[in-house]
Amino acid sequence: MILQPYLAEFIGTALLLLLGTGVVANVNLKKTIAYNQNPWMLITTAWAFSVFVGVFVSSQSSGAHLNPAVTLGMAVAGKFSWEWVGGYIIAQLLGAMCGSFLAYLAYIDHYRATEEESVVRSTFCTAPAIRNYKNNVFAEAIGAFVLVFSALMIASPNIQIEGSTVTNFGLGALDALPIAIVVWVIGLGLGGNTGYAINPARDFGPRLIYQWLPRKNKEADWPYSWVPIFGPFLGGAAAGGLYLLLGL
Repeated sequence: MILQPYLAEFIGTALLLLLGTGVVANVNLKKTIAYNQNPWMLITTAWAFSVFVGVFVSSQSSGAHLNPAVTLGMAVAGKFSWEWVGGYIIAQLLGAMCGSFLAYLAYIDHYRATEEESVVRSTFCTAPAIRNYKNNVFAEAIGAFVLVFSALMIASPNIQIEGSTVTNFGLGALDALPIAIVVWVIGLGLGGNTGYAINPARDFGPRLIYQWLPRKNKEADWPYSWVPIFGPFLGGAAAGGLYLLLGL
């Protein structure tokens, strides 16, 4: 079924964002059980296992990219057909929006109890610890490079999809754990400067949802929003290019 991989990307990314934004809400919003409980370790660990769930669920149908930077890197490296790139990115963006909105509904009472708008926004999208666009872009690019290059070294499954001549699409179910570990160590080692979006859909989709919420004094910080889009795309493309250069 030609729509199956797009649907799988949507579902996998929705699960990723539901669980990922959910943990940020859980440790940052007022009156939750986990409020202010060792937030960075909880956040990095939960995001890693959110990736595990998303990859495991969608891997057999789409190759579990769940990230436009991964999709771009796979295409540059010749492991993914360019004809599927646009559809995958749209599915990932819609999935990210859906997952973050479901997390919002799950914690809606706590969102209402939290007055600090910067805290509320942080549950949806990233922001830099020190705003320096050049360095922020580099941080996002290097984190995405590590992720995508690792994914390229792991990716191997062949997925037969009717109507397509390209069958190598990305990650398999057994790759869910190693890629989750990669995301975990990226968060712990490289995430303290920008919050390690490393995924344009993960940041832009929830940022849109936040913008549409009926809250007073909200500020989606659009001047920064291009950084977690451009940086990961740059890192993903560089990873794909290096993969080609090495002849792997």
